Amino acid sequence: MNRRTFVVSAAGTSLAGAAQPAAAKNAIFELRYYRLRNGAQVQRTQEFLGKVFFPAAQRAGIGPMGFFSAVIAPDAPFVLCLLSYPSLAAMDAALAKLAADKEYAGASEEYNAVSEMNFIRMESSLLRAFDSAPQIEVPPSEGKRPARVFELRTYESNNLKTLKRKIKMFDDAEIGIFRRCGLLPVFFGETLIGHNLPKLTYMVAYDDMAARDKAWRAFGADPEWQKLRGQPELADALIVSNISNAILRPLGFSPIR
Repeated sequence: MNRRTFVVSAAGTSLAGAAQPAAAKNAIFELRYYRLRNGAQVQRTQEFLGKVFFPAAQRAGIGPMGFFSAVIAPDAPFVLCLLSYPSLAAMDAALAKLAADKEYAGASEEYNAVSEMNFIRMESSLLRAFDSAPQIEVPPSEGKRPARVFELRTYESNNLKTLKRKIKMFDDAEIGIFRRCGLLPVFFGETLIGHNLPKLTYMVAYDDMAARDKAWRAFGADPEWQKLRGQPELADALIVSNISNAILRPLGFSPIR
């Protein structure tokens, strides 16, 4: 092989490598809220999501997915859709497939043809998964076990620096303590686009409310957690400005349950 041939071959190899970037490690999550009034809106929107949107989203390659309603939460009633994509590029491709889905388009037209509002407002936020929990973890579903209880918690931070410190705290130790104490992780994500930034949001699951109480008691008494929270630079007062949470239940068609 002469030098010119080698240079051209090397350049071609380089371009081929550039055209095939490595898959993103951290998944992208969308939290989509349908804000509702009690009554016809609840049933109509839940039926649309279960019979129309969910199968169309599966055809488009979106997932894992979860669909939840409120048990104890502000601004209820609502439906929360948890949608997952391997990357922003994958999200763009999936949304293009969804837009081109004729079956979905026809059913959506029918859903939107009613004269009254199907929901009050729809709100979405976009999150990036933590390094130590880079994907949604779908809880095991053995047999016909009862649906779990889910908790969605949001930590707002004073600024980006303190948010990164709290995320590192989760990555380094806190998520591991959760697992040991009986809190079943579903996802952990930093909000990229949304309101009340900067903030992080995570979801954990329990068998029932009694299991939730037991898990949080174990977490609060855990020696590693006591040591971690005792570090002055990790005190909540310095790195967290507000905490909010919601208790949720999965809808009947939700794969995460």
